[in-house]
Amino acid sequence: MRLFVVLLGYGLLRIAGAASGVLVGLHVADLANHRARVGVALVGTLGAVSYAAELIGALPLGVAADYISRRVLMTGGALLGAVATQLFAMSGNVYIFFLSRALEGMAAAAIAPALLAHLTDITAGARPLRARVMSYFELSLLGGLGLGGLLAGQLWDRLQSTAFSIVAVVYLVAMLCLLVGAVDSSHRSVDKWDGFGAAIRDQNIRHIAPLMLCVSAIVGLWLGPTLPFLLTHRSVAHQYIPGLYTHNPSAVGWLLLGYSLVFAAGLVGWSRLLPRMSAHRAMSVALLAMLAVSVGLGLLNYSSAYSTLARWVIGAATAALIMIESGFTPAALVWLTGALAPQTGRGAAMGAYSVLLGIGAMAGSLLAAALAPRFAVDGLIFATLAMAIVGLLLLRGLTAGSAGLPRDSNAETVV
Repeated sequence: MRLFVVLLGYGLLRIAGAASGVLVGLHVADLANHRARVGVALVGTLGAVSYAAELIGALPLGVAADYISRRVLMTGGALLGAVATQLFAMSGNVYIFFLSRALEGMAAAAIAPALLAHLTDITAGARPLRARVMSYFELSLLGGLGLGGLLAGQLWDRLQSTAFSIVAVVYLVAMLCLLVGAVDSSHRSVDKWDGFGAAIRDQNIRHIAPLMLCVSAIVGLWLGPTLPFLLTHRSVAHQYIPGLYTHNPSAVGWLLLGYSLVFAAGLVGWSRLLPRMSAHRAMSVALLAMLAVSVGLGLLNYSSAYSTLARWVIGAATAALIMIESGFTPAALVWLTGALAPQTGRGAAMGAYSVLLGIGAMAGSLLAAALAPRFAVDGLIFATLAMAIVGLLLLRGLTAGSAGLPRDSNAETVV
């Protein structure tokens, strides 16, 4: 029951975080449509600031999770997220925008490593449970994304900037769930500096790092505020997707909900398959699906002359491929948590993992800010295709590079 409450709290955190990100894109697009001197570059940069703050805070806060209360870190992060979100609505000053996004990034840095370390502890010695829990962890993340996008679209349509205050309340409810559901697991026996040093030296972390950078860059490309801006900003690009929801901004939330439901359906399937499959093989299948998803999105982006039926067929095929690609992150988490050496501090390791996600997502958001003004959605698609190809090449190196390294009872047999 406590595990369910913790995952529910994390889901609410993701709802709030996703809603905040979408609201940023909608708010800046609204300012741009009213001739304010802001644009897509500002939106992408704001996303990068949030990721950068998470990057800076993840490792020290992950180390902290090995010797102070993880529950305090998680609930404190949720409270900071509420403050940051409310701050964004209090001023139209660009500097306040940057401060708000930086604080929200620090909130994420406090929560994610502590929560992942907690989940790793309570699933120790039980690989099937760990595989399911990591799938449910990703499911709560994606459920939060979809519901957060929907919430943001509906609230913006009705309340405009007051919507940020409602999102702050969601953060506070998530804080209560984490306070009730989380218990401090037995991690105090790990010396904070020994655990940190072991995490830095752990060869498994170093081997998977470039791969995680590539995949998290794809996340930054698509799940930052750039896409909502492109969907709702008046566009002159000869593409189907840019400007699609210029006259109906709330539809962005429904689009994100649909994406999340598709992704969540894939995660439910992977929660059954992953306990029976090598994590390495699951990552390979997911990356191949990412290549095919890029092709599907490219076809949709030039579907203006297609019939509605053809567009639906392409969309359905792309949705099926998205279900398959959803297995990458839970498989990577299962691989990493099973491959950590016994002396490695779990909080520090999850902090390092979060740093990788932050660097990649920040790079992806900046890449979107650089490519979108010139290439619009085409830029996002080609960048995704390139990252997926690089990821497949890196995954081949992961097989040889990780062979023979110490692993625990949850480790994968690399095939």
